[in-house]
Amino acid sequence: MWSLLNSAAVSALALLALTGGAAAAAVDVGPVYQNHCAACHGVDRLGGSGPALLPENLRRLRQAKAAAVIAEGRPATQMPGFGDSLTAEETAALVRLIYTPLPELPRWDLAQIRASRQTVTAAAELPAAPVHQADPLNLFVVVESGDHHVTVLDGDRFEPITRFPSRFALHGGPKFSPDGRFVYFGSRDGWISKYDLYGLKLVAEVRAGINMRNIAISHDGRVVAAANYLPHSLVLLDADDLKPLEVIPVTDFRGKTTSRVSAVYQAAPRESFVVALKDVAELWEVSYAKDPPPAYSGLVHSYEEGMVEAVPGPKTQFPIRRTPLEQPLDDFFFTPSYRALIGAARDGGRAVAVNLDVRRAIAELPLAGLPHLGSGISWMRDGRRIMATPHLKGGRVSFIDLKTWKMVKTIETLGPGFFLRSHENSRYAWVDVFFGPNRDAVHVIDKQTLEIAATLRPAPGKTAAHVEFTRDGRYDALHLGHGRRHHRL
Repeated sequence: MWSLLNSAAVSALALLALTGGAAAAAVDVGPVYQNHCAACHGVDRLGGSGPALLPENLRRLRQAKAAAVIAEGRPATQMPGFGDSLTAEETAALVRLIYTPLPELPRWDLAQIRASRQTVTAAAELPAAPVHQADPLNLFVVVESGDHHVTVLDGDRFEPITRFPSRFALHGGPKFSPDGRFVYFGSRDGWISKYDLYGLKLVAEVRAGINMRNIAISHDGRVVAAANYLPHSLVLLDADDLKPLEVIPVTDFRGKTTSRVSAVYQAAPRESFVVALKDVAELWEVSYAKDPPPAYSGLVHSYEEGMVEAVPGPKTQFPIRRTPLEQPLDDFFFTPSYRALIGAARDGGRAVAVNLDVRRAIAELPLAGLPHLGSGISWMRDGRRIMATPHLKGGRVSFIDLKTWKMVKTIETLGPGFFLRSHENSRYAWVDVFFGPNRDAVHVIDKQTLEIAATLRPAPGKTAAHVEFTRDGRYDALHLGHGRRHHRL
């Protein structure tokens, strides 16, 4: 099957190369796109549950690779392969289509964001205390992607408190206000929703972009940040009412190359957002402090107080501190102090440790096989802090010493994993087998021996994934999926 699909992709590109696209042009590509692509990527190619398919977003993907992705799918994503259902001519026609610019690239600027904002429940109408009897700090917020709903579950009784419709294709995980009262959701098509877990009411919504990756909230609950694929921007909003505060166009240091934003992360000890860029070899740190420190545009001789020798950038509400990289990094794991992070590229070829204080890479790590660093966890073992990460390609979990940046151990699992979770009160870490024939399995790893202590199959034949712990660490909630029907155990 692999060689057949590869040859289909090669045939498609050969048609484009040898015929100048004539064979592809002969295909009525509109119905082909609508039948196979529009449900996920949008009828207008602006994105939906999948990314926007525009040349501005495909700069890092060569056309030969695009044909291979159409034919074979993309590992560790929801992108299936269509090699069995599309001809070489149809695949070539799709490649030609997605690399054709739109007559006009849609804009989504500050004025449009403001106009989209809706206040659903006024602050005066929100209750002073929860209207339910559950512990407000021990709730599970369950995103049901199959039918676009959210269930709020009592973490003590494991009973639903409420269920409500959500925006289409929520992504990136819900984010909570510091007191746990409000939860914020981000959708693939750019909507941010604020929901009150006391009153069980939607508070406000705003559309921050056209194709969005995720959101983050500042540790003090003042600012929400939205990472956009389209347009290429980072949007900062007031967490109280979702009014936009600033739209930052994302370009490289010289202002010449724009970039999609892969993700935005809260870095609480630094009072900043850390931003992963998809198309530019830079890492951004955007301060959200009330009195932000200066951001220096060039090399800095020393950060010692009173000894800084550098040219500060312009004074802004959200200054940007740039860290140059050798290549773009998509996925991050942060050390507990947030002084350093481990980053990996989507191609899975390498991972690097980056010191955010000195703004440079300090180590290269042997983490091939697309580590899912955003799901990584860390803990103390034999007096040293180690981190663990599953891999999206290849069945294994890797353990890294966070002081030496050396590999401690790698253990084999039954298949590629997506989510790794633990709790400070638990001796064990849980990792799923998200892809492949053993996707109904979950491994329980002893955090001291670094060995698999047990392998569970809670519901044979159903995907078992995404463990989350209750507040005290006594119980796990485990997602069980079968087709588009989703359950919680």
